[in-house]
Amino acid sequence: QKMKKRIAFRKLGRTSSHRWAMLRNMVTSLIKHERIVTTLPKAKELRRVADKIIQYAKNGSLHSRRKADEIVREKPMLTKLFE
Repeated sequence: QKMKKRIAFRKLGRTSSHRWAMLRNMVTSLIKHERIVTTLPKAKELRRVADKIIQYAKNGSLHSRRKADEIVREKPMLTKLFE
């Protein structure tokens, strides 16, 4: 049995593209509804993405807005975040 090294992130039983799409959808929904119901492992992974988005919004620069735009699915949610 191998030693358990540090695991970078949870796979959540999905392909990388499916996982990323799901996290983008979830963070967009979180901004939209301000609260969502999900499983604990998904919530813990979502926290990583959401924290990054919030840091972009706090920064408020054009570059930050464009980086956030790559993740958030809906333009009105981006506006809500950066206002």
